[in-house]
Amino acid sequence: MPLKKIRGAIAGAAVVCLSAALSFGVYAQSVHLDPLRVQAYTQPGDTPEEFVPTKRMAAAVIPAAQVNLGAWVAEKAAVPLGGALQVGAQRTSSTTATPQALGEMLPWQRSANGGWVAAVSVTSENAYGLRLGVVVEQLPGSALLRVYTQRNRDAVFEIAGQRVLQILQANAAAGDVSAEGRTWWTPDSGGDEVTLEIELPPGTSTDTLRLSIPQVMHVYENLSLPLEDEQAITAKINESGYCNLDATCYDNYSTQRNAVARMLFVKDGYGYLCTGTLLNDRNSTATPYFITANHCISSQTVASTLQTSWFYRSPSCDARTLSASYRVLRNGATLLYTSDNPDSTLLRLNDTPPAGAVFAGWDAGTRSAGQSVVGVHHPRGDLQKISFGAVRGLNNCIPADAGSYLCGASSSGYYYNVGWSQGTTEPGSSGSGLFFDGRLTGTLSNGSATCSTTAGSDNYARFDIVYPALKQWLEAGSAGTPGGGTGGSRTAVYRFYNVQTGAHFYTNSAAERDYVIATLPAFQYENVAFYAYPVQQAGLSAVYRFYNTGTGAHFYTISTAERDYVNVTLPAFQYEGPTWYAQSAAGGSAMPVYRFYNSQTGAHFYTVSAAERDFVISTLPAFMYENVAYYVWTSQ
Repeated sequence: MPLKKIRGAIAGAAVVCLSAALSFGVYAQSVHLDPLRVQAYTQPGDTPEEFVPTKRMAAAVIPAAQVNLGAWVAEKAAVPLGGALQVGAQRTSSTTATPQALGEMLPWQRSANGGWVAAVSVTSENAYGLRLGVVVEQLPGSALLRVYTQRNRDAVFEIAGQRVLQILQANAAAGDVSAEGRTWWTPDSGGDEVTLEIELPPGTSTDTLRLSIPQVMHVYENLSLPLEDEQAITAKINESGYCNLDATCYDNYSTQRNAVARMLFVKDGYGYLCTGTLLNDRNSTATPYFITANHCISSQTVASTLQTSWFYRSPSCDARTLSASYRVLRNGATLLYTSDNPDSTLLRLNDTPPAGAVFAGWDAGTRSAGQSVVGVHHPRGDLQKISFGAVRGLNNCIPADAGSYLCGASSSGYYYNVGWSQGTTEPGSSGSGLFFDGRLTGTLSNGSATCSTTAGSDNYARFDIVYPALKQWLEAGSAGTPGGGTGGSRTAVYRFYNVQTGAHFYTNSAAERDYVIATLPAFQYENVAFYAYPVQQAGLSAVYRFYNTGTGAHFYTISTAERDYVNVTLPAFQYEGPTWYAQSAAGGSAMPVYRFYNSQTGAHFYTVSAAERDFVISTLPAFMYENVAYYVWTSQ
């Protein structure tokens, strides 16, 4: 067929003794009896967020080193990536391209808590958004990185160094040890200026930081729209074709539209848009499985750059403004499976989907010609649209250059060929879901449909063909541990750094986390450290928690012998019981927790980051390395 496009604790304060188990709600929303079909599941309103944004800024306005890349006079370089919509291109920044160059620019000053803080502001004229490519050579885990614009310092994205190291560790574990794999991409700024602020904790030298920003992704397409309570006075660039249908007008498909998100990601320094769908698993564990196309995301390094926009649609039918309920998740994803034929990728989001998001049901049965189907997608990155059509038959599609496919009719084809009676698809719709009887049955790969080409059609990778490869996750009894033999969902373990004592505190209680953030300002929140299980499972052991009444620090051990020794011989240590459950030995996808003893303070430190482990060993001589404490997970 002719191919037009490819869619493409706590010192100086009371001991915090809240419940150590998170409440995840009741996931068994329905009993799934059909071996090929699963119902949808809706995220409860009381689901704790994994990555809680810190509301406070530094006490004083931080003067920033200025980098102005000037006006971009080059052509908008088109780098094909199938039907993914290219929305940005890379610019080089010679003044920040090496750790030495950036280090010499940063105007370090003392922070309010006695550490160090500095910032760099990057401007690229006429950009609709910027993402900085920060290459990490060495970064303290307790550093805080903040991203904001000078015009709106209140809208801050904050992430701990240890979380950045985990993201880059996932790239390295997938085999990418290149500079690209060591690059952390800041969230989209939404304007032509972005500031990166770096705060180091007390006792950490600025010489221990080695970062560079050799690349900047300049967003040249306007991805923003006015909120519903603002006047739409500016033209909206990248509006989709005239025949597209506003998904908000079709409430019978509210379940499907709440499962679909717009994707923004970076590959080789260029920015692209696609569409993806949140998927339920058979046991409704609320594990954020997310399906899209291989030609959109096919590597862990690209998955780590993913931002997803939820409820990205109008507040009312044909309102043509963005609903105020719109949410953005910025912490990337883990690549689980990818295949170029059929064109499909399964991710697990690193963030908790927002309340009200739907984990779509799916149908692994085979569709027949003439069956009615529905597509929900973001053509050209626009507000969510919906298309109505029918399966025309099956196609075989052969991968060609630059993510394109050559397709032809075949009775055993891996793709549903779909024609539309209402609506269409466009670049940016790539990876979006095809729904039959309310359940996902395919993902958009390529096609020729347009508003003006009524005879055109689209090809969707068949879910029934991909399903055998995805079954290990979607049928598994536990979140992210296919075939692991343990059941239930994992809980996040959150990490804090006490800037007064230098000790770290860990909790898997979202309530305790929020209490500490709200009431104990000496505790610097460093977000999710790792994941464990909140209740006993086969093959797991309890991790026990103690509170040292003399130093205010907490101690954690998986060893019952060590637990008993501390109880008997160290009366200053107040036993607080089991706090989470982990593996005492290596196995499956579990990762080691490295343990250190601070000979100056008597406190222990734990990290799952090999890079942070090496940083502590090389730069902090007071920390005695005590090897692996136990084994946990780096995703939900």
